[in-house]
Amino acid sequence: MGRIFRGKTVVITGGAGGLGRAFGHRFAQAGARVALLDLNGKGVEEQAAQWGAEGVECIGIACDVTREPACRGALATVMDRFGGVDVLINNAGITHRSAFADTRPGVFQQVMNVNFFGALYCTQAALPSLMERDGLIMVISSVAGFAPLLGRSGYAASKHALHGLFETLRTELQKTGVDVMMVCPGYTATNISISALDGDGTITKHPQSRVGKMARPAEVADAVFLGAEKGRRIMVLTPTGVIARYLCRIWPALYDRLMIRSLGGELER
Repeated sequence: MGRIFRGKTVVITGGAGGLGRAFGHRFAQAGARVALLDLNGKGVEEQAAQWGAEGVECIGIACDVTREPACRGALATVMDRFGGVDVLINNAGITHRSAFADTRPGVFQQVMNVNFFGALYCTQAALPSLMERDGLIMVISSVAGFAPLLGRSGYAASKHALHGLFETLRTELQKTGVDVMMVCPGYTATNISISALDGDGTITKHPQSRVGKMARPAEVADAVFLGAEKGRRIMVLTPTGVIARYLCRIWPALYDRLMIRSLGGELER
């Protein structure tokens, strides 16, 4: 029998964004309590109020995941309100579109702070409760977590780091009842691409190229929910992603050539 989420508490970082909201909506449909964390405190508070009026137990908390004290405070608020944490979805993320040579170190640091350290801080804060409740840690990674991604070296580095951290953590938690699930969506219609950073830290004007179909957040949320029910360790959600994973292992030089052909235009000034 798979996991049942009715009556469980699900915490979602990046909860004001399209994918975070979609996760919240899907788990709420299953009868879960939902806590939305986001730098956009007004956005998650309004969403929580809307869902609350529809009968969902939900809170929205302003939280800058790049600050460890903020993460600990937000998780403490969730535990005070709902009694504990059963599922943590590390979803908050940012990206950039710029060649490595044109990217300031501060941009790499900013991407790592949100994508990697935000997940680390929230997981450490939630872990004691997750261990008490045989919980689930979900990490929203990317195809860039196992494959190169032209023009997004900082983003790829942060996603590779997530795999190193959480796949190791999975081994440490084997006897505790806590599961770790890595999720690698393809291109999804969210604001992450609209708010991508350029090499100088401003919002980039470079157009985004993509390979494969653009998914809707609700589609991703449905697939991830089913995977969580079944106890999946890793989910690669698109055929393009599955092929990329295979090629990176078996024929990496071919993968590089295909990626450069598809995405090379992004770096042209």
